[in-house]
Amino acid sequence: MTIETILKSYKTIAVVGLSADPGRASNRVASYMQSAGYRIVPVRPDGDEILGEKVYHSLREIPFPVEIVDVFRKSETVLPVAQEAINIGAKVFWLQEGITNEEAETLCREAGLEVVSDRCMLKEHRKVVGS
Repeated sequence: MTIETILKSYKTIAVVGLSADPGRASNRVASYMQSAGYRIVPVRPDGDEILGEKVYHSLREIPFPVEIVDVFRKSETVLPVAQEAINIGAKVFWLQEGITNEEAETLCREAGLEVVSDRCMLKEHRKVVGS
C-alpha cells in the first residue's frame, strides 16, 4: 500500500506523543492533519485536551477504532507502542521523520500493519494533495 493510498483511505489518527505546545512538530503536524479533515486522537501520559480533542493516556484506552498510529517518540521507546498498535487493530504504524525502530517495524509488518518509517505525515500529505 502506498503512502497516498494510506492517506486517502484512513481518516482516524492516534498521535502518540502529541504536545499541547503549538511550537512542537507533533502539534503542527496534528493541527494540519486535523484541518485537512482527519480525526486526531491525542495519546500522551498527561493532559485532558489537545486541539479540542480528549487526551487518552494509552492506545488501549481509546474506545473506538483507530486506523493510523502516528508516533512522535524517541526511536528506542516505540516497541511498546507498536505492540499496542497491533493489539488495538490499527491498520498503519507511522513513525515520524527521524524515527525508526527495526524491531517495532518488523513486528507490525508481521502482524499485518502497513508501516511508514522516518516520514513526516504533513509533508507526505502535501505531496499527495498538493499544497
